[in-house]
Amino acid sequence: MGQSRPPSDPLDPRGLIAEAYRMPGIDAVACRAIFFDWALGRSRDEGTTEAVRALHARYAAEASDHPMTAVLAEGLAAAETAGTRRTGRRRAR
Repeated sequence: MGQSRPPSDPLDPRGLIAEAYRMPGIDAVACRAIFFDWALGRSRDEGTTEAVRALHARYAAEASDHPMTAVLAEGLAAAETAGTRRTGRRRAR
């Protein structure tokens, strides 16, 4: 009989972010690659910004100096900046 799998985390269904926090000696480059893979695995309508915000809140207090925490913070900053940019300038004129 096979081992049962733990319930999936809706924010991190493949466990990529959680696994990054468990990897000893992981660096920012590897964390960015993991984050990119995580983001690509989400569908467009899953609320990625909200998920990044929730994951950052989950891990930042316990692992503030971890490179994945910095990557999550960068992802949040990029999402907030992207949300304030104007689009459709030609149509607006």
